Amino acid sequence: MAATVHSLPPLNHVESERRVSRRPPFVREIALAVVAYLIYEAARLLTAGSYPSALAHAQQVIALERDVNLDVEGTIQRAFLDSPMLTALNYVYLAAQNLVLPASLVLLYRVNRSAYTTLRNTLLATWLLALPVYALFPAAPPRLAGLGIADTVSDGSPLKMEGGATTTLVNQFAAVPSLHVGFAFAIGIALAAALRSPVLRFAALLWGPLVLLSVVATGNHFVFDALAGLLITAAGYGAGRVVSNGWPARWTTAAYALGTRGRIEPAPAMA
Repeated sequence: MAATVHSLPPLNHVESERRVSRRPPFVREIALAVVAYLIYEAARLLTAGSYPSALAHAQQVIALERDVNLDVEGTIQRAFLDSPMLTALNYVYLAAQNLVLPASLVLLYRVNRSAYTTLRNTLLATWLLALPVYALFPAAPPRLAGLGIADTVSDGSPLKMEGGATTTLVNQFAAVPSLHVGFAFAIGIALAAALRSPVLRFAALLWGPLVLLSVVATGNHFVFDALAGLLITAAGYGAGRVVSNGWPARWTTAAYALGTRGRIEPAPAMA
């Protein structure tokens, strides 16, 4: 019988596969983060609105809040003025996106890859959904809306929100929706799903409400902005699930934590 001859792949193809296998998985994640940041910077220049337009939209938000008795921003800020707690809230606001968000992604990447992937997809999808809203509805934050609400971050920290390098890095009129709040709740839920300690899980779930308090007390967001942030983050989670799992996605809390598509069967009742 004639021996079967198996053709070998070209040497350059084998070498290419070896190079890919030697590449650490986190390299792709870093590259994705860099690309997302570059897109953000380009989009920020395109979506930055003018102050008159942003002020007009802020007035619409104020009117809506007054109609439903949600205009509590001034009351909340006055409750914390001249209190050490306000200084802490200033730094919570600064740390939320610049420190806690990347640190949480790194931690989840190391301890629970599925929760990391779900959170990453949620954040990216939410951000993409928010960009057209920022372009079509630029809105001034309470500290710039002529309400007498102070800019406590500028007054109580080294970072000046209304000048210097900050205005070149931050869209001052991207108040609606508040991704500070939406992302904080998403991070808290993801960490609570991944961590084992009940104390740490409880602390993780407090992160979202704490950031919500900080953005209002520091004059950086209306309550309406925060609610819009929660809604668009929920939509971002849904979009991320659809893209990663195909349609129809199955919406369960366990699926969020595990990044699975399969339906979770209920556990049998204990005698």
